[in-house]
Amino acid sequence: MVEPPLITESSADFAAALPDGGTLLALDLGTKTIGTATCDAGWHFATAGKTIARGKFGRDLETLAALVRERAVKGLVVGLPRNMDGSEGPRAQSSRAYARNLASGLGLPVLLWDERWSTASAERDMIGQDLSRRKRAERIDSHAAAVILQGAIDALTGAAF
Repeated sequence: MVEPPLITESSADFAAALPDGGTLLALDLGTKTIGTATCDAGWHFATAGKTIARGKFGRDLETLAALVRERAVKGLVVGLPRNMDGSEGPRAQSSRAYARNLASGLGLPVLLWDERWSTASAERDMIGQDLSRRKRAERIDSHAAAVILQGAIDALTGAAF
């Protein structure tokens, strides 16, 4: 019997599932788009990637599987949209279900990462780079995914303050 891939909110458990490190792919799941970001195999720097138009899960899975192959991804970090008080609403449950389907479809471990403030942080960074509103709108989801991933890799490597 094949064991299902790990799905966890624990950075320690996720790191233990990937003892040799490897490239990670982060996802910021929106209702219409999926922001992506990747990091280097040594878990130092997150880089914003593509923003994918969200469709039926099968099509999303094919697109993400191609990205996983292209970048030799070893694990996934999926943003978990908690409420400001830490509770979970319908969007968090939807993200958990999507993560379960991705873990099964891609056969990779998944770290669910609290994404509170990720979009606000990404927006602030892009304003600091003097990007126009139009460019910010096009890139916000992938930049939010990079914020999510950087927080996760900082925790994974013990660099978080």
